[in-house]
Amino acid sequence: MGEYGTPNIDIEEGWLDIDHNGRTDRLPFPKMPGSFYHLSKVHDSHNIHFACRIWGVRCTDLNQGVVYGIATEETELHPELHTSFHYDAVFGTVLNRYCAQAVVGQPLTVYGSGGQKRSFLNIRDTLQCVRLAIENPAEQGEFRVLNQFTEVFSVLELAEIVAKAAAELGMAAEVANIENPRIEAEEHYYNPRNDALLALGLKPRLLSEELVGDMLERVARHRDSIDIATLLPTVRWRADVPSPFR
Repeated sequence: MGEYGTPNIDIEEGWLDIDHNGRTDRLPFPKMPGSFYHLSKVHDSHNIHFACRIWGVRCTDLNQGVVYGIATEETELHPELHTSFHYDAVFGTVLNRYCAQAVVGQPLTVYGSGGQKRSFLNIRDTLQCVRLAIENPAEQGEFRVLNQFTEVFSVLELAEIVAKAAAELGMAAEVANIENPRIEAEEHYYNPRNDALLALGLKPRLLSEELVGDMLERVARHRDSIDIATLLPTVRWRADVPSPFR
């Protein structure tokens, strides 16, 4: 979903109907990614779309939101099976970072005002979406885009959910707003569509305090393995200003 950025219009599923100077067309939704990471994914989407148009291959491009959750039905089969859990300030996802900070007693660091909105889904729903896409393939020559997410949260909302769940477990988790090291709008419109996967039968598992509590308990078992030095940002996106976090 990061391919889209945060446009001031509703985010359709990959395509947009355009009316311009009396003519209409259906064009790929304009992409305004906020990082080189997501820009590389836009390049992938363009290459795949090209292959569909030129060679007639069929493809489903799953534009996935931020994944949260630690366990799946398969990983529960054996104690040595684990999903990856990235929590650092560079590659980690925000909910994972908040959970790690709560477990080690660090404030939950919200960048700026915390109004940055993103789309999220449970790791179990990630697998469900891939299965649905495979079982219901695109048409020959079709470049089909499915927005793969179930809910939208601001980063401040997530911090408050984690803080409340942590308090239930006896963890003192304080929410702290810090200077934003990124270049991004901290308050913005964000309304993406996800109709297609719901129509294919997606049964969302929505985020809850109980689920976050389970994540916190699982992370707490590995408290001694958390590298505290990686939790606070050390990279500032503005090249013309030295990082205050080093």
